Amino acid sequence: MHQPRTSSHHSALLAALLLAVAATGCSNMSRRDQNTAVGAGVGAAAGAILTGGGTLGTLGGAAVGGVIGNQVDPKKK
Repeated sequence: MHQPRTSSHHSALLAALLLAVAATGCSNMSRRDQNTAVGAGVGAAAGAILTGGGTLGTLGGAAVGGVIGNQVDPKKK
C-alpha cells in the first residue's frame, strides 16, 4: 500500500535538490568538484525518494552519488 509522503521526506528532497542547483552555480569549482557536488545532490534526492525521506537513505545516497560524480570524467573516452 502506498504511504503518504511526510514533511521530512519533502524536506530531504528539497535540501538535496537545492544542493544540486547551488553546486552547479559555483564557477570557481573544478569540473570534478562540480560533478561531485551534483552527484551528491542527485544521490541524496534518490536516497530520500527510495527510503521515504529516511535520513540514512538520504545520507547514503549523497555519499554514493558524490563518489560516482567524483569519478565521472567527461574527457575520458
